[in-house]
Amino acid sequence: MVPLIRSRQLVRVAPVDPARVEVGVIVLARVAGVVYLHLVSAIDAGAGRVQISNNRGRVNGWTNHAKIYGICVAVEGVGRPRVDGKVRRPNTSTSSGP
Repeated sequence: MVPLIRSRQLVRVAPVDPARVEVGVIVLARVAGVVYLHLVSAIDAGAGRVQISNNRGRVNGWTNHAKIYGICVAVEGVGRPRVDGKVRRPNTSTSSGP
């Protein structure tokens, strides 16, 4: 199987709302203390976790939402499908204090 992202390709990653990821997106997740890009291959919304697969589609296991940090939005400048509405926007409201 051809990899989704080849070695040394430039990727762009943005913060993600883990509850909004869906099957087929690529996420930045921590696995065994190391952060990797993984393909989401299944979702268990009730348990707040996703099944992650490697770059070639082989299933690696499950990880919870707390370990998902970002979503791949582009590879070599070409946008990835199904990322609309999943990028977490920073809170732009500010308070001036008392």
